[in-house]
Amino acid sequence: MPAPNLFLIYVSDAEAATAFYSDLFEIEPNFSSPRYVAFEVAPGILFALWTGRNEHAIPSTPRTFEVGLMIPGSASAVDALYGRWVAKGVQVAEEPHDDVFGRTFVITDPDGNLIRVSPVD
Repeated sequence: MPAPNLFLIYVSDAEAATAFYSDLFEIEPNFSSPRYVAFEVAPGILFALWTGRNEHAIPSTPRTFEVGLMIPGSASAVDALYGRWVAKGVQVAEEPHDDVFGRTFVITDPDGNLIRVSPVD
């Protein structure tokens, strides 16, 4: 059976979200349209931003998603990335702390979608 290869993040403003994620992850999209933008994050694996159909591209449409970024290294690597992202002015939802899976923190994108950083499992 094939594995998932497209991960969609619902956003209200594709242009603003593209700027946010491009800066945050230091990547550029490989496909862009007014309501859908895709980043190839590994061969054949897309991380995409989508407003939905035109009638969904309004701020009152709920956005609920959590993106995970697992990074190699110790707790200090998680803390260092936190420091770099805070310097970019991100909105912090959870400051760095130790959890059952290791050091972690959570920020939000402009739509309130969560972005969690943790160590590699």
